[in-house]
Amino acid sequence: MNTDFIFDIKNETDFKVAALKVFNHQYTHNKVYRLFCNLLNTNPVSIDSVEKIPFLPIQFFKSHAVLASINPVEITFTSSGTTGSTTSKHMVTDVSVYEESFRKGFHYFYGAIEEYAVLALLPSYLERTGSSLIYMVDDLIKQSNNPNSGFYLHNLKELKDKLIALDNSGQKVLLIGVSFALLDLIESYDFELKNTIIMETGGMKGKRKEMIRKELHEVLSNGFGVKHIHSEYGMTELLAQGYSKGDGIFECPPWMKILTRDTEDALTILPNGKNGGINVIDLANINSCSFIATQDLGKVYPNGSFEVIGRFDNSDIRGCNLMVL
Repeated sequence: MNTDFIFDIKNETDFKVAALKVFNHQYTHNKVYRLFCNLLNTNPVSIDSVEKIPFLPIQFFKSHAVLASINPVEITFTSSGTTGSTTSKHMVTDVSVYEESFRKGFHYFYGAIEEYAVLALLPSYLERTGSSLIYMVDDLIKQSNNPNSGFYLHNLKELKDKLIALDNSGQKVLLIGVSFALLDLIESYDFELKNTIIMETGGMKGKRKEMIRKELHEVLSNGFGVKHIHSEYGMTELLAQGYSKGDGIFECPPWMKILTRDTEDALTILPNGKNGGINVIDLANINSCSFIATQDLGKVYPNGSFEVIGRFDNSDIRGCNLMVL
């Protein structure tokens, strides 16, 4: 299916038309999603609004091949997972759709990538294969066309020297890092940055005690000498990302939308401002499943921005007893 209509969305009406088109495509071509919808007694003809579309529990990416395309799989992205746990697998039949999504998504929020030197401090991701985040950041590094852009693993002094030199020169810098590694950096060195965006991708990856976002951002803000800490909201099962420019409030690109569901009744969509389970519509997922019920908890604001306030623990998941497809 041609994907131009996904990246041409300009307003709510465009989004609704595109979402319903993608729903009908995936109901027809994604066997796992169709079976799930049928178990919910979904009549596709009756789906006339975004809120009525069924959301597939994200755990299906651990147990099933979630595909809406018969084309060969070009790349499979996998989640990190703890030792012995089952990892999610996102089979991507057209990686160019992912590239278009993250390139246009970055440009939508931050402007031309060529204006930045991109420094990546993502040790836990670099040390495994199959990370969609590494694929994205590697591409952004290449797209930046800046000889100073690159990955850093444990060479923190080299990163410190590069970061300070670039920032002092007036170069716009994006430092994207996993939380524990950014904390390691500021515990070793002092910074007073003026031209650098610090973007955390979340997660201590078992390296440190988890911190609440407000506390983490306060520590990072002080350590780097910046007013705001930016964040990226993405996951293995998504090909689109939300971005926060501060205060943990995320915004979506035009082809992505967040809804929240009742934690006691997974089929009930909540009004804006109510805390609930996060449902993601990611139309870039056209060849897998665009309608996903995540294990994150959050709330949506009237302008469509959203906040992540925690995660379900497994005992709290309701309405997912259809996993035996």
